[in-house]
Amino acid sequence: MALTLDRIAGYADRGLDADLARWFAAEPRVSIPDSVRSVEPFLAKLPPAAAASLSAFDRRVRSGTVPQFLDIFDWSYGFDFAANDCEILDADYATPLSSDDVWSIGADGSGSYHVVLTSGQVALWFHEEQVVEGHTRFDNLDVFLWSMVRYHAVRAGALDRSAVEDDFRSLAQPGVLADEVGLLAYLR
Repeated sequence: MALTLDRIAGYADRGLDADLARWFAAEPRVSIPDSVRSVEPFLAKLPPAAAASLSAFDRRVRSGTVPQFLDIFDWSYGFDFAANDCEILDADYATPLSSDDVWSIGADGSGSYHVVLTSGQVALWFHEEQVVEGHTRFDNLDVFLWSMVRYHAVRAGALDRSAVEDDFRSLAQPGVLADEVGLLAYLR
């Protein structure tokens, strides 16, 4: 049976811990200081399911129990774009967004940030153009986390690509399937 988004709903609270323990038990734990800004004001802007997922993820990040499977550091989690004089443009390269319109959950290793949008989608803020990409988004945080955990598990040799490729295709996430820049393109 093809994997669907509704089967992944709630993953941040119900499946993430087990998968991280299975594939990343030996990785160093995320540690962010108490001074990282609160996610609470941003949660109020999200649809209920998106708020529940981000709240669950935030609790885990702040607890210090999450293995480092994304670049989650004090400089990337809850990053305040305005305070760091960073512009945020929507995918049309014209519409400005504010720091209140995104919540940074980690980096991609090249200086760009994974951000949750007020719609609940997850996108990449591309630092060179200071734009939130439109062609590599994920429908929600649950499917983003599910995909990233498996992507990094394959890259680490803990999981075979063949074990996840059909599920990746079934979920049809642009961030996975985009030519040349989707997660599957990097697993070739």
